Amino acid sequence: MVILPAMDLINGKCVRLYQGDFKQTTQVGSAPESQLHTFIEDGAKIVHMVDLDGARSGMPEQLNLISKLATSSSVPIQVGGGVRTLETVKSYIEAGVSRVVIGTAALEDEAFLKAALEEYQDNIVIGIDARDEKVATRGWETETEVDYLEFAQKMELLGVKRIVFTDISKDGTMQGPNLEQLCKIHEAVSCDIVASGGIRNQADLDAIAEIGIQEAIVGKAMYEGTIKLRG
Repeated sequence: MVILPAMDLINGKCVRLYQGDFKQTTQVGSAPESQLHTFIEDGAKIVHMVDLDGARSGMPEQLNLISKLATSSSVPIQVGGGVRTLETVKSYIEAGVSRVVIGTAALEDEAFLKAALEEYQDNIVIGIDARDEKVATRGWETETEVDYLEFAQKMELLGVKRIVFTDISKDGTMQGPNLEQLCKIHEAVSCDIVASGGIRNQADLDAIAEIGIQEAIVGKAMYEGTIKLRG
């Protein structure tokens, strides 16, 4: 199991949200530069970063900060939030970002998604964030009637190789992941699935691995010390 420690960024600070609610935001960890260094020292093989400001605005609000972090990182970086133009994708990849997560635009702008996949297929990850099995967009504040499994299957047909799946109701709760939905999406597509949301301990990681999923994003549990990258 590969753990991706999460750095969710608002206004240049590391934060955690509860169930994706921007009104329930808690600052965690240290400054982004030192937090990234800590994760790498602790043994991270890849780090997941989210521009939460960008997820809401649709613009890469923290492009400069994340690009700086990626440039200085000795491990691969995965970035999401506000990625809605090919220029943004290109900027991140040129800064050294290994994986760029497209969420809202994957649903709202198929032409952009196809262009991104055509040029950067190996770097593109699709973020599917669901509430009650329906896809949510725009920083999880807009709910759609799109079924998460049908959307995943459509993404696979377009050539997507990797999907980050988050059950929003679990995110930041430390109540355990939604194993049922993770199992369903893993079985519905041949894409590599990255689990996200609610992971609290090694037992959760073991349960996810038993499904056949090999990567998991861990946020709150990492900061609270209930999951460690080593040992």
